[in-house]
Amino acid sequence: MKKDIILAGVGGQGIISIASIIGYAALAQDMHLKQSEVHGMSQRGGDVMSNLRISNDHIASDLIPFGQADMIISIEPLESLRYLPYLSREGWVITNTKPFNNISNYPPIEAIIEEIGKVPHHIALDAEALAREAGSTKVTNTVILGAASPFLGMAYEKFEKAIQFIFRKKGEKIIELNLQALKAGHSFAMQYI
Repeated sequence: MKKDIILAGVGGQGIISIASIIGYAALAQDMHLKQSEVHGMSQRGGDVMSNLRISNDHIASDLIPFGQADMIISIEPLESLRYLPYLSREGWVITNTKPFNNISNYPPIEAIIEEIGKVPHHIALDAEALAREAGSTKVTNTVILGAASPFLGMAYEKFEKAIQFIFRKKGEKIIELNLQALKAGHSFAMQYI
């Protein structure tokens, strides 16, 4: 198995947490992992992007070439469009539909959703609403991860265990909140399979 994943969003949305959970799940299955992050602007509400490559075989580079990404996982819809040139023809876009209006000329959300809809394989969901139902909008990123989980080629239980490990120092309440968010996103995505 090999998956090349672009993670995209805005600073503070939890892109690095998603990468950590996927990475832990992959390593727990003795897979190889390479990651490259761009998050210097995250403190200013700027875009955050991570290349995450996982494989059963050796990985030469941590950067994903144009047109080769198997998936774009995005917590911010406009950011999902930014990285579409990286997506392969068979690739999936998993994105939140709730915008983070951090620029004065943010395009109409309907136009963004229409562009995402042109991608043959996509799931667009209001992850913030599902996170609120799970208990907190702070787990919007975990809802998105849950929606991506059926397409990552790893057992769902591996993501649950990764969450338990990654958030172990934050306490049982935070772990349970993230597990509920993961489940909400996963259940949403399963409707499209």
